[in-house]
Amino acid sequence: MTSPTSTTRAVTGRLAAPFVLALFMAAVLVPFASLLLAALQPAGAPLTGFALPDGLHFENFSRAWSAAGFGTLLRSSVVIALCVVPAAVVCATLAGYALATLDVPGRGRLYAYLLLGLSIPTEGTIIPLYYDLRAIGLTNTVPGLALAEIAAFMPFGVFWMRAHFSTMPRSLMEAARLDGASSWATLWRILLPNSRPAVTTLGVLYFVWSWNQFLLPLILIQDPARRTAPAGLGFFTGQFGVDVPLLAAATLIVIAPVVLVYLFFQRHFISGVLSGALKG
Repeated sequence: MTSPTSTTRAVTGRLAAPFVLALFMAAVLVPFASLLLAALQPAGAPLTGFALPDGLHFENFSRAWSAAGFGTLLRSSVVIALCVVPAAVVCATLAGYALATLDVPGRGRLYAYLLLGLSIPTEGTIIPLYYDLRAIGLTNTVPGLALAEIAAFMPFGVFWMRAHFSTMPRSLMEAARLDGASSWATLWRILLPNSRPAVTTLGVLYFVWSWNQFLLPLILIQDPARRTAPAGLGFFTGQFGVDVPLLAAATLIVIAPVVLVYLFFQRHFISGVLSGALKG
């Protein structure tokens, strides 16, 4: 028979789980709700906390869009993300596959060198990076910023994909080699079809990081017409920092693409994170 203590623990666990989930959900949704309520307040209204708006003032979004020039800023961010995410995912996948499965000379030292990038903050490299890119004429250009972001994202991407490929069954690769498949064919036809959650998760993370990048675009892009959305939001804050509803509307415009991308790839993203957690 089940003891009263075990029954009590089971009931407590069933009651605690929804409470903890509701607590975390509130921690995520309350800031967004506060931001949305602030954006719907009358322009210039002083805000001190949670307050329901006196009417829905959607004109704040159109005012923020035109005042900050978000059409140009969002287009620049999209161009940067489209340059960075595919290239970074491909490079990280190839490097992770090579370091995990191929007999690369000195791969242990090479992997340790790549991991050092996880411990070096961007703030410590931005000044020499600026002078290096300026010397070859890549400052204030999309390729220069894209290359800088790809290099900054590469250590984590290689770590992520190497860990994923290291956990895949060796029998798959050995069977492919016995059938005469090359290393490229093994990756493309056998491993990648089973790696969609991991690759999708990495792509979503790269998109979020590229979209939210602030310091690199701020330093490497001086032309206002080529600034990204977060950098433009920083300048917008300096101009309209006292107008909280307008600033909240601008913030929602900037974060909306990130939320939409996450919601679209949510299933693959969660699957990739859980797969990595279980295998790790």
